[in-house]
Amino acid sequence: MNVVVASKNPVKIEATRLGFESYFTEVNVQGITIESDVADQPVSDEETLRGARNRAEAARKLYADADYWVGIEGGIEARGEGLTAFAWMVITGKENLGESRTTSFQIPNKVVELINQGYELGEANDILFKKENSKQKSGAVGILTNDTITRTELYKQAVQLALIPFLNPGLY
Repeated sequence: MNVVVASKNPVKIEATRLGFESYFTEVNVQGITIESDVADQPVSDEETLRGARNRAEAARKLYADADYWVGIEGGIEARGEGLTAFAWMVITGKENLGESRTTSFQIPNKVVELINQGYELGEANDILFKKENSKQKSGAVGILTNDTITRTELYKQAVQLALIPFLNPGLY
């Protein structure tokens, strides 16, 4: 089975591999560079979902011979006085579509201040926590949970959930 992830980010590729391998054997996952056609830092649920959909569809057009195409987009959204972080997973198959969103978590006020200055979440975390390229490692969730929950783990579960329509095709 060939799966194309519309990103070169190792976290997104590994989460997709782990999610698919939960259900299938002989999974080959390939990451490619695809633009989301949304802001570098999506700031709403709708914009984040649109970015994931755009990525999956663009990957499908470029690599039509694959079995599945995966778009993953991380985003933030205002909640009360602060911001929350989350991501959308969109999996397109030859005949089905599956979508799932990760759980969300509150972003610390000091990170929010940097985001309000124009930084993306990953950049803000790198500055505040003195990390390098954290969005391609354990991510904000890993930093904030002392790696109890990494970005890969957070994304893996959402990939597994986005696969539900493919596991139960007669229901969708």
